[in-house]
Amino acid sequence: MYDFLIVGAGFAGSVLAERLASVGNKKILIIDKRNHIGGNAYDYYNEDGILIHKYGPHIFHTNSADVFNYLSKFTPWRNYQHKVLASVDGQLLPIPINLNTVNKYYGLNLNGLEVEEFLASRAEKVYPVKTSEDVVVSKVGRELYEKFFRGYTRKQWDLDPSELDASVTARVPTRTNKDDRYFTDTFQAMPLHGYTKMFEKMLSHPNIKIMINTDYQEVMNEVNYKKLIFTGPVDEYFNFKYGKLPYRSLRFKFETIESSNFQETGTINYPNDYAFTRITEFKHLTGQKHDKTTLVYEFPEATGDPYYPVPRTENDLLYKKYAALANQLTNTYFVGRLATYRYYNMDQVVAQALTTFKKITQADLSAKLPTDDERILEKRS
Repeated sequence: MYDFLIVGAGFAGSVLAERLASVGNKKILIIDKRNHIGGNAYDYYNEDGILIHKYGPHIFHTNSADVFNYLSKFTPWRNYQHKVLASVDGQLLPIPINLNTVNKYYGLNLNGLEVEEFLASRAEKVYPVKTSEDVVVSKVGRELYEKFFRGYTRKQWDLDPSELDASVTARVPTRTNKDDRYFTDTFQAMPLHGYTKMFEKMLSHPNIKIMINTDYQEVMNEVNYKKLIFTGPVDEYFNFKYGKLPYRSLRFKFETIESSNFQETGTINYPNDYAFTRITEFKHLTGQKHDKTTLVYEFPEATGDPYYPVPRTENDLLYKKYAALANQLTNTYFVGRLATYRYYNMDQVVAQALTTFKKITQADLSAKLPTDDERILEKRS
C-alpha cells in the first residue's frame, strides 16, 4: 500500500515525491511513461560526450529564495545569465529590445532617456490592450513589432499575434537601458552536473519507488494507494470528456559540429526567415569544455508532445470545465503545467508543488484533529 501514487516524474511530481517521503515519511510510487525521470528538463551526454537537453534548452531563473534554496539541497550551481540575439536584416541584435538593440538597428547613438522618447514616438496608442500584437505595438511601434515579434510568434503558435492573448508577448519586456540579459531574476544558474543528476538525488529517498516506461492507465487499477497526484494532461485524465485542450508542440533537430563553438550566445532567434524559431548551443549553458559542440534547432508543430498551452479565451474556458471536474475529486491533486493548463517556468512549477505539499500536510493535520463531538465525549470520559 502506497500513501501516494504520483503520475509524472518531472518537477511537479518529483518535488512532491521528495517532500512527502522525506518530511511526511510517506511511501511513494512515482511513475512516468517516458524511459527517464526529469520530465522535459531531462539532460544526458550524447555519443560525443556533450551534455544536451533532450527537449530543448532549459535555463533556470527565479526571484524566489525559497525555491532556489530548496533545489540547492540537490545540486551545486553554475552561475549563468542567458543572453539571446535575434537575426534581423542581416544583423544579430539583442532581445529583449533594449538601448543597444535600437541603436544598432537604426544606426543611432541614443541614451536611455532619448531611446525612451524615441520608442514613445513610434508606439501606437492601443486601449484596451487585449492581444499580443497590442502589447508590442503599444510599446515599440509597428516596425520593431514586425521585425522582432510577428514572424517568430506566427511560427511558434501558427497564429498571428493579433489572435493570441496578451500574455504571450507580455513575457518579453522592453528595456531602455543596456541590460542585454534575457532574464533579470535574482537567481540565475544552471545545475552544475545537469538536471538529471539533480532529479536523481531528489528521488533517492528509500520511501520512493520509481517506475518508468509505465502508462498510468495500465497500472492505476493494479496499485494500492491512498491518494493520487496527477501531473499529466488534465483533459486526458477525464478521457477528453469536453474535447482536447489545444497545445503547440516542438520538433528538435540536433547537430554536432567539428568546432569548439558555433555562435556567440546561448540562443539566437530567427523571427522571420527559416522554418525553425531558434538555435541553441548547449556549451554556453553548461560551461562544458569540448573540442566539438552540439546545437539544437527548434521547429514548432501542431502535433506531438504537448509543450505550450495555446493562450486563447476559448481554450481557457474549456480548461475551466476540466478544472471544475478536478475540484470535485477528493484525495486527488492536479499539479504542474499539463494538469493546470498553464505555461509555467520551472521555478513556478516548483513553487506550486511546494504549496501543494503544504496543503496536503495541512489537510492531514486537520483530518487527525478531533471533531467537536469527539472533544465533548473526551471531556465527559
